[in-house]
Amino acid sequence: MSYISEKMLGYVKRASWIRKMFEEGARLKQRYGPENVYDFSLGNPHLEPPKEFFETLKEEIEHSFPHVHGYMPNAGFPEVRETVAEYLTKEHKLRFSASDIVMTCGAAGGLNVVLKALLNPQEEVIVPAPYFVEYNFYIDNHGGKIKVVPTTEDFNLDIEAFARALNKRTKAIILNSPNNPTGQIYSEESLRDLATLLEKHTQNYATTVYLIMDEPYKKLVYDNYQVPSIFNIYQNTILVTSFSKDLSLAGERIGYLAVHPQIGNKEALLETIVLANRILGFVNAPALMQRAIKHLLSISVDINAYKKNRDLLCSKLKELGFSFLLPKGAFYVFPKTPIADDVEFVQVLQQERILAVPGSGFGGPGHFRLAFCVEERVIKNAMPSFEKVAKKFGLV
Repeated sequence: MSYISEKMLGYVKRASWIRKMFEEGARLKQRYGPENVYDFSLGNPHLEPPKEFFETLKEEIEHSFPHVHGYMPNAGFPEVRETVAEYLTKEHKLRFSASDIVMTCGAAGGLNVVLKALLNPQEEVIVPAPYFVEYNFYIDNHGGKIKVVPTTEDFNLDIEAFARALNKRTKAIILNSPNNPTGQIYSEESLRDLATLLEKHTQNYATTVYLIMDEPYKKLVYDNYQVPSIFNIYQNTILVTSFSKDLSLAGERIGYLAVHPQIGNKEALLETIVLANRILGFVNAPALMQRAIKHLLSISVDINAYKKNRDLLCSKLKELGFSFLLPKGAFYVFPKTPIADDVEFVQVLQQERILAVPGSGFGGPGHFRLAFCVEERVIKNAMPSFEKVAKKFGLV
């Protein structure tokens, strides 16, 4: 008899490759020194939050008021939600109200809250691969079943794959754009085709499939690309986002979710979401962070630093013969491995003290992920090691 959850023990055995690489990095850094290990494993922003964050935080602390650190409505401070609603109204040209917004403990908290509110046991959530590996656990947390579908060669949405996957048990689809790990931005055309498919499915099955849009990288976009407004494409949409990436506040666990103002069963859905926020133990999003981001909705870190890193890393990888899609957003590149076994290839990289994540961990075997949210010197210093690996596999 096991005194620990057998399911959780199983999770530990197949836990995220991202964290495994992070732990391996710590071991190598201790052995060789941090400057001699080239860690591209974790999407932990290396940029400091913008100066406006520290200025706002200082002002909020100095101008405190009674009970400011106490309980609040589980959905968050009404005035913060109203500010978010006004921001989204301008961005999407669609009238949001404070009641459409729930402040969350980051995007991860938001996704768990939404899935808790939506899922009945054994209902399915479709996810296009490659995808953020934690979706597996989030969906299972609430009794659902993940159903993975492929994307096209350039990692865009494969509408025919969605059509084959949809059935009467389908409750939701999770899309992450700009995508982790590929950096792809799903095209407006493909999103509209998906919306048309879902509308037909609704008519055929007299049910609703919710589209959950996971957008923490929305402001990290390069080369004048745009992230299409999903709210202007599909009505039964729930957007989940955070400030972990665009404000470098990953450790502060602050984000929000927004439902389409005309979403079906809106009142019951929101009541259920707010209750889920409470009973999952989040209770409410951090009070001080809510008050801070109220003033920072249009602010982000200088993405030119990420673009510079992207261009440097990708130009060098291209010279060395690696094949990849130039990322349009986020801060990851997802090259093909020169051998079929991506785990084995990542282990070879480790021998040269390069830390990467196998694509298999994202449902994208035959690739490896590099996070370029690192100091520029890490990229430059890693190039001789990348060259050794490239020569070993006959790329150059």
